Amino acid sequence: MGPSQTVTVKYVVSAKFEIDGVVEKPDVIGAVFGQTEGLFGPELDLRELQKSGRIGRIEITLQSKQDKTTGTIIIPTSLDRVSTAILAASLESINRVGPCNSTVTLEKVEDIRDARRKLIITRAKQILHQWNIETMPSTDEVFREVSETLRTAKVEKYGKDKLTAGPEIDKVKEILLVEGRADVLNLLRCGMQNVIALEGAKIPETIIKLCKEKEATAFLDGDRGGDLILKELMQVTHTKFVARAPPGMEVEELDCKEIMAAIDKKTRLEPVKKKDRRRVLVPKQIVEVAKELEGTLEAVMLNKEIEKVLRLPVSELAEKLQEIEKIDAVVFDGVITQRLVDVANNRKVKYLIAARVSDVVKHPLNVHLITFADILG
Repeated sequence: MGPSQTVTVKYVVSAKFEIDGVVEKPDVIGAVFGQTEGLFGPELDLRELQKSGRIGRIEITLQSKQDKTTGTIIIPTSLDRVSTAILAASLESINRVGPCNSTVTLEKVEDIRDARRKLIITRAKQILHQWNIETMPSTDEVFREVSETLRTAKVEKYGKDKLTAGPEIDKVKEILLVEGRADVLNLLRCGMQNVIALEGAKIPETIIKLCKEKEATAFLDGDRGGDLILKELMQVTHTKFVARAPPGMEVEELDCKEIMAAIDKKTRLEPVKKKDRRRVLVPKQIVEVAKELEGTLEAVMLNKEIEKVLRLPVSELAEKLQEIEKIDAVVFDGVITQRLVDVANNRKVKYLIAARVSDVVKHPLNVHLITFADILG
């Protein structure tokens, strides 16, 4: 069909032909009109149908080779199915083109609407798929949208210290301790209403009281500030578990999935009880080193003369201790683990002095394990 075609096409009739001789397109078109004319009256006359717009322009393609001409006839039509079938059958009655014998064979009658429907359905699927990808909200967005309207109403001031908290502190047996107001808001956004903020480095009396009454989990930033707060919580409260944001991140920065993952990985705490503490007499130099190291996450190695050999980050302690000879004591702001005990025992270190001793450590015969609480009182 040409660009000026105005027929509303419903069907397309396709036929192929073979002609004994060489002819041109006008010869074929003439045969199509001439040999079908008058077969079924004016209602199915091709010229009349074309004038009234019931059929479109007839397309002819052909090629000649070795004194034979072959090709196709394409007729678009808006007729009904019965009339289209009669038109298709009439093409097969064409037996001459010009002076030459010919044979016309119907190939197919195609319902354009079916093809169009298939294209529309295929495209609709593509559109719907892309639409879903672009507009489907993430879990975090759903949490945010549902809780946003209630967020302001949920935030409360709790206890005599007027700490920022969710509305369910008094209703639940388990609570989450976070560092600040922004952390509370972020957890409320994710549907956690049993959350309360410490709001400062010094642990408020309200928190100390709550930790005696309820099972408390500290959910802290993954930085040095979080380390220091955890240390104080362990000293003055009965906090049972600790969860941490990923290293270098803050609780207020996490999305809901990250928050849930961090809480799922919480670990149990066993704070030192005052009644278990004992005062241990050590040289004054070691006491001074312990005071100096508190809150630094650093370590100092000492020789037999109680002289400082090396100061380094706690994270490097185990490795360095395996390399340095004649170390008599190690003082560090961290936790005495089984690995450190084993290394110290192998290196004939007599004293490991740290902020805390892990609950799962086996106490060796040749290494004394001492905490800051034991020497600082």
